[in-house]
Amino acid sequence: MALIDFTQFVNELATVSGQAILPFFRTAIAMDDKSRGGDFDPVTEADRAAEATMRQMIKNAFPTHGIVGEEFGSEREDAEYVWVLDPIDGTRAFVAGLPTWGTLIGLNRGGRPAFGMMHQPFTGERFWGDGGEATYEGPGGARRMMTRRCASLNDAIISTTSPKLFAGDELRAYDRVESVAKLARYGCDCYAYCMLAAGHIDLVVESGLKPYDIVALIPIIEGAGGIVTTWDGGSAAQGGRIVAAGDRRVHAAAVELLSR
Repeated sequence: MALIDFTQFVNELATVSGQAILPFFRTAIAMDDKSRGGDFDPVTEADRAAEATMRQMIKNAFPTHGIVGEEFGSEREDAEYVWVLDPIDGTRAFVAGLPTWGTLIGLNRGGRPAFGMMHQPFTGERFWGDGGEATYEGPGGARRMMTRRCASLNDAIISTTSPKLFAGDELRAYDRVESVAKLARYGCDCYAYCMLAAGHIDLVVESGLKPYDIVALIPIIEGAGGIVTTWDGGSAAQGGRIVAAGDRRVHAAAVELLSR
């Protein structure tokens, strides 16, 4: 890792993947449905082009590292360093022309999330963190991110990609939390987690996530002072049912309602 400027390399991954994606955004793009008859799950040529580019760059720079990606599967998952890639998190937003998607670039070390970046190339924004601190860079410059204090769920802004993520007991559990919160917003995918790290959203609750949906976001949230776990308080690194909060008091209250 010391032989290559790591920060520069990750920023190059973001830049090159963005260059692969943007020509497809808000155009008549080719789109496949990965759901095989289930809920609509689109994948675009932009997803595949961006991930293929990032994978090749990682292999060239770090040939001993592993890679886990949404589009092309896993290689060397037992390596000490494993990159976890989601070229377009929020593909539904992408195909609808909405800018609430992003490229997730995560790095596990010893099975634990060590670094993450979310890049939104259309808006020119980057959010990154290493668990110790988190940084935002956009058209207005760069600044350190910090979550905001929020003592009560009654004062919290909550987000989830869609209530349709939940069914049965999970939906009832989510409804218990949303019914207490001050405001709920839908449809933001990875952008919601970054707004939490930036101090604009207080709570994100989701279900059915894969590792590539969350690994990159964990060091960003934790670096900004927040907390992200599974609904039962465990590690979020493998995905599943996720609850992220900027204030531990709101996290504790949400976990209690979700576990009833």
